[in-house]
Amino acid sequence: QVQLEESGGGLVQAGGSLRLSCAAPRSIASNRDIGWYRRLVGKQRELVAYFTTGDIANYEKFVKGRFTISRDDSQNMVYLQMTDLKPEDTGIYYCRAWGAYVKDYWGQGTQVIVSS
Repeated sequence: QVQLEESGGGLVQAGGSLRLSCAAPRSIASNRDIGWYRRLVGKQRELVAYFTTGDIANYEKFVKGRFTISRDDSQNMVYLQMTDLKPEDTGIYYCRAWGAYVKDYWGQGTQVIVSS
């Protein structure tokens, strides 16, 4: 089975930064929206940021300018650069690729812990 694989999570202090990476095979990323979700403690999984198939970046309102999504198709990678991290950002971050008429793919997640 073809999989997405996240990396780059870890423990940081409030105000710090992390860059998450998603290894996304071209066969998946080329014909799907692709981006990042997260599951915070005690909450359901929620969208963070993603690229449309037209390569337009979209962000949820709570990001407030702190996160930037990017991609490098030559390396089959999608990134989420997170700055000014806050304790409330603590959770599991997932890469997802999806579309209206294609199968969804999810990574296993990478843990982000922000200490105060």
